[in-house]
Amino acid sequence: MGADVAEQTKSKGWCWYLIVFVIGALVVAAATLTILKNFHNSAKPTSIPGAILVNNRIAWRGDSGLRDGGNEENLDLSRGMYDAGDLIKFGFPMAFTATVLSWAILEYGDHMNAVKQLEHAQDSLKWITDYLINAHPSANVLYVQVGDPEVDHNCWERPEAMTEKRPLVKVNMLFPGAEVAAETAAAMASASMVFKKIDFTYSSMLFMHAQQLFILADTYQGSYSVSILQVQKYYNSTGYGDELLWAATWLYHATGKQFYLRYVLLSRINFFGAKDESTSENLDLQLYRESAEAIVCALLPDSPTATSSRTESGLIWVSEWNSLQHPVASAFLAVLYGDYMLTTQTETLYYIGKSYKPEDLHKFAISLADYVLGNNPMKMSYLIGYGSSYPQYAHHRGSSIPVDAKTGCRDGFKWLNSSHPNPNVAVGALVGGPFLNETYNDS
Repeated sequence: MGADVAEQTKSKGWCWYLIVFVIGALVVAAATLTILKNFHNSAKPTSIPGAILVNNRIAWRGDSGLRDGGNEENLDLSRGMYDAGDLIKFGFPMAFTATVLSWAILEYGDHMNAVKQLEHAQDSLKWITDYLINAHPSANVLYVQVGDPEVDHNCWERPEAMTEKRPLVKVNMLFPGAEVAAETAAAMASASMVFKKIDFTYSSMLFMHAQQLFILADTYQGSYSVSILQVQKYYNSTGYGDELLWAATWLYHATGKQFYLRYVLLSRINFFGAKDESTSENLDLQLYRESAEAIVCALLPDSPTATSSRTESGLIWVSEWNSLQHPVASAFLAVLYGDYMLTTQTETLYYIGKSYKPEDLHKFAISLADYVLGNNPMKMSYLIGYGSSYPQYAHHRGSSIPVDAKTGCRDGFKWLNSSHPNPNVAVGALVGGPFLNETYNDS
């Protein structure tokens, strides 16, 4: 935990981070973490002919999507992230990615700086928030998607070579999308804290967008899955209550304003279904602490309330689709809570007759990280580029197609279906993960 954040934590006690932790766990449980960046970072210039990108660390990536937003609405949506190995920009998971990246920088920025990665992390975050700012051209309009998934999934081509039309999707007062507007508000609010000491003007702009988007989400409480039926096939939403709490929590943390804290506490009555209890009891922050403890103990394997959704060797496993998203998120939450215990000098967590120390939570988080990095039945790292054995056939267009290949929409599938390993290594990409029986099909 960074020194500045630690001081804020000590001054506010358990309040802010317990709420962030609990709501974060709710949002994490429903989110997808397998998104790869439309890369813009720093170090060597790109080797792609004709490219104008600067500070690009990926030699096999060049400019792409430069006209995104411009043909339809005269917007600049050229930045941001493509989803997984495809070429659609989905605002909902992209905003979540920005929020969690901001959270990680706020908590562990000093550690990132020690290994000379902090500026890279900040650059990556700004690449997303620049996009989100442009996707919010007015107070009550938010563009939430670039590209047509049906068209995209029928093509396999390098992003630098795509020529298909890139239609836009938006939410507004008539077609509300409370969850995506609130998630984007959380991204803006958390990022405003990251950039506050670096670029105050930019930080203030982010915060302004966060406030406007929160008002939009709270005033027009409708689901984008209802307003925009096509998103149900990709990033469907089951409700927007958690995102509203998540956004209000980050706005409270960014401002310290009691309005946002009261919003979160009062919303708990409805969201957590505690209607039989008095309002004063629901306003007690102790309930958030109890919720946080319950979440942590559900993750720990020797807890009386431990989830049974695990593989034989103990990996938390919830869904075959992107199975690593849940254990990775669980590791992040566990190490965070362990660090919060240390910061607040809480020596022991007691829960239903069991006690846990911060090192127990850290040990659990490390075990999950070790599993991802190769300590698993397959003896394979699921993080591409790490170790001597890692997936060679990741579902990623830029990785699978040679830089000098000339492909159109359809003929690029020969590279997807090739028996040869991907010619370009997507270093740092996390693949979907193993099946429940802990096998993995690298093809």
